[in-house]
Amino acid sequence: MPYSLDKLLVIGISSRALFNLEAEEAIFQHQGLDAYRQHQLAHENEILKPGAGFALVKALLKLNQLTPDNRLVEVVIMSRNSSETSLRIFNSIAHYGLDISRAVLAGGASLSSYLQAFNVSLFLSLHEDDVQAAINAGVASALLYQLAENVADLDQIRIAFDGDAVIFSDEAEKIYQLQGIEAFEQHERENAKKPLPEGPFARLLVALSYIQNNFKAPDGHALPLRTALVTARSSPAHERVIRTLRAWNIAIDETFFMGGVNKSAVLAAFKPHMFFDDQHGHCMHASSVVPTGRVPYKQ
Repeated sequence: MPYSLDKLLVIGISSRALFNLEAEEAIFQHQGLDAYRQHQLAHENEILKPGAGFALVKALLKLNQLTPDNRLVEVVIMSRNSSETSLRIFNSIAHYGLDISRAVLAGGASLSSYLQAFNVSLFLSLHEDDVQAAINAGVASALLYQLAENVADLDQIRIAFDGDAVIFSDEAEKIYQLQGIEAFEQHERENAKKPLPEGPFARLLVALSYIQNNFKAPDGHALPLRTALVTARSSPAHERVIRTLRAWNIAIDETFFMGGVNKSAVLAAFKPHMFFDDQHGHCMHASSVVPTGRVPYKQ
């Protein structure tokens, strides 16, 4: 029987997001494909350093240790490399002991058209065109920022999310951007009991919640995974968020209504393996302390 990815949490990650390939990317951009090819072939036995998405992937793969006979997570390398230049990537995967066996090697072509074929739940990349195409196709996706220097190596998986335009739709965000804070707060007061529409990361949050609910300590706390909502919202816009998560039957472990305060200090204390936000400014600040991915708007 063919192996099915239908009931798994599938992470699609570009090779440049998993490993630090910035020097190689510079060779490609400034010297061309042939110089890049020669460089990769000449250095294919040199192990690459971890990239911006490495900590999250390493942590998520540990979930498979909870149920050795029933995998929960699969990771698929999705690269614009050709098979000829990919050995360095596979050698690095083996060096770090990452349980990754599947790959898409697109030979320079766009990766977004292969996301559905592998049932990808989350796509991470440093290539903006691929991330935008993935979001447009309805796949949770983020453009990763350069790796923070001090990434915590925690046994517990920690993931932090912004709210509007990430977990929730950008409906309220658009009102804020077009009409200002007073119109936004009035809209949220009037719709406090109406659940927010789903955003691009809503289904991913549901999948993570399922894992949390099935692996708990005797005191009821989730063992392998902890989530946080770090949102610029504050009272009176808090109520709709709380009621929405209640309607979705999702419990976020930690929630921070920041009210416009810089998120970096809270994120540094929470120590997530990844923080997802839709605002470039927030991501720039956050990326100095934790791994960060920007979620683009659907076009």
